[in-house]
Amino acid sequence: MKKRLLSTTCILCLALSLSACSSGGDSSVAPSTGNPGTEASANIEDTSVPADANVKGSRDNKSVCLTPLADGTLTMGEETVTIDYSHADQGYICVTYTGDAERTRMIITTPEGVAYTYDLTKNVCDTFPLTGGGGTYNVGVYELISGNDYSVLFCDDMTVDAIDEFTPYLYPNQYVKFDENTQAVKLASELVYPANNDADVISYVYNYVISNIVYDYDKAENVESTYIPDVDNILNIKKGICFDYASLMASMLRSQGIPTRLEIGYAGDAYHAWISTYIKDVGWVNGIIKFDGKNWELMDPTFAANMSEDKLKTFIGEGDNYVVKFMY
Repeated sequence: MKKRLLSTTCILCLALSLSACSSGGDSSVAPSTGNPGTEASANIEDTSVPADANVKGSRDNKSVCLTPLADGTLTMGEETVTIDYSHADQGYICVTYTGDAERTRMIITTPEGVAYTYDLTKNVCDTFPLTGGGGTYNVGVYELISGNDYSVLFCDDMTVDAIDEFTPYLYPNQYVKFDENTQAVKLASELVYPANNDADVISYVYNYVISNIVYDYDKAENVESTYIPDVDNILNIKKGICFDYASLMASMLRSQGIPTRLEIGYAGDAYHAWISTYIKDVGWVNGIIKFDGKNWELMDPTFAANMSEDKLKTFIGEGDNYVVKFMY
């Protein structure tokens, strides 16, 4: 395919910049300092360890880590980029870039016209989700020429007849990256040892994260637009931005077989990240949730860790303050 020079407007108008969260239309993923969610709360109760932690629950706590495959059955691309869509019906593609460009971006446009932008890492076969259901996706790969100018390396359509409703949110991908050797996966298995059902699993994981991870204001101010969460590093340093909170919880819950969406959009005026989970016999519960045995309440791991419960409930309300723009 002949390369043609594209202006910044042509390429980057579709780009999602995953840096620090801010208010208004800035594309980022960590709460701004002016957002109610950044007010630290005092004396957060540590409920991360269940009272009955030594008693095995009736639910199997064994980790189930699905492994994306790139077996070459269906591929497209050119000399320096290979897009393997052999398992697109499971909700993912695998992409490998071997060129020499300083920066390479990929844009996946869903059948509904929603554009997801990613940075590609040289010589890494990485996984990217297809979250728009069945239909025709457009996949474009663009190399940085100089400054903010990109050239088209490859661009073509890919048709997927149907995609399973849940598997895109069970497999790991570039933003929710884990495998059976990931520390977060092993921790999740330990935390949910006493769980009797999926609601218990969500509760234990949620309580651990909001009790042990604190918001990283410095990182929010300085994070690069190319930033990708490392869930084990987040566990080790015990702090992160909202993108980190969401990625960590999504990894832990997916490894326990619970479909979990990492969602990015607006919480009030702030660009923000959170998760939604699927519960059997309940369906998708939007926003990370808290279950008191009778009622489901919308909760958000970043806000829950950094503001009082009363203010949290006031802010979240019935979920009207959350507007989803992207799902991973």
